[in-house]
Amino acid sequence: MKEILFLEPVFKSMIWGGDRLRTEYNYKIPSDHTGECWAISAHPNGDCTIKSGSYKGKSLSWLWTNKGHLFGNRSEPTFPLLIKIIDAKKDLSIQVHPDDAYAASYESGSYGKTECWYVLDCDKDAEIVIGHNAKDKDELRNMIEQERWSDLIRRRPIKRGDFFQISPGTVHAIKGGTMILETQQNSDITFRLYDYDRLDGGKPRQLHIKESIDVINCPHKDAAIDGSVIKCSSGEITNLIRNKHYRVQKIDLYTEMVLNQDRDFMNISVIEGEGVIDGTYISKGDHFILPYEYGSFRLEGKMSLIISYK
Repeated sequence: MKEILFLEPVFKSMIWGGDRLRTEYNYKIPSDHTGECWAISAHPNGDCTIKSGSYKGKSLSWLWTNKGHLFGNRSEPTFPLLIKIIDAKKDLSIQVHPDDAYAASYESGSYGKTECWYVLDCDKDAEIVIGHNAKDKDELRNMIEQERWSDLIRRRPIKRGDFFQISPGTVHAIKGGTMILETQQNSDITFRLYDYDRLDGGKPRQLHIKESIDVINCPHKDAAIDGSVIKCSSGEITNLIRNKHYRVQKIDLYTEMVLNQDRDFMNISVIEGEGVIDGTYISKGDHFILPYEYGSFRLEGKMSLIISYK
């Protein structure tokens, strides 16, 4: 049997972050303003290491480069996905991401940033920003120049368990009191459109107005998601989304389930509960990869997991 690749997360302190990654996931975080847990990542800004086994201490990027057979010897130069948990104690900036073509011209060798959000928890009456109200680029530019943010920005209510696809060109922001699990392309490019005039170290954070206007889709269209559910006596599998960048599913396990890892690799995050995978104990906050040709695997316990693969 192939080894399961358990990963050591990388944490990021942010001006909008909190401490729930410690209080709810028992992570050893660097500060009480920790906003992000890069849970499965080979990005140079946060390269996870393997916790145990034959590759203990090796980075995920090293494995991708030197042990390509673990991932089906794929052709991409870097591991293509990045999984995060985000703890937004305060509002994040209003931002937008580029597609692959714009990202490559902006930062050589970079992917664009297609991402999706699963709402792990949120305050009562919480909301997020998705989309805008400008009918075309001219109106968009005028509303930005006139700082008509309340007219421009679309807000929508959210609840625990909601799921959203954030395609390139989508204006978006996570607002305070929200925790999400984010599945995205392996990219760290963000264009900041508006930051509520906040100061960081006494200075406003950099905005990217030109780049944002370049890439924002006009008019805005909400992305379609799947949402189909397969139910059985041992649990249910929800198909959240499938596109050219990733497929994402949620598993709610009640007793035990046997599944098959027949992809080049499979990312798994335990978001609630505890149990066992092929004899190895796992619990909320664990993140791991099942490598190429892992085959069938048995889950036992009562837990919820998010699975993604390319």
